[in-house]
Amino acid sequence: MRRIFGFLIGLLIGALVGATIALLLAPESGEQLRAEIRQRGASFVAEVRQAAEARRAELQKRLEELRASRG
Repeated sequence: MRRIFGFLIGLLIGALVGATIALLLAPESGEQLRAEIRQRGASFVAEVRQAAEARRAELQKRLEELRASRG
């Protein structure tokens, strides 16, 4: 479980650093850049949710298997 949280924290920090660098080096106008960042942020959140749901389903399946083997 710690590995997952460590990974997610690292992913979040990496995204923040990347966004900051993108803002500093962006050749686009501010409005275009903000729209792109919003879109990428929404995509990132969707990917994290999808990964979390997949992991939850995997853990639930393992739990059910363990319960079935005990009973």
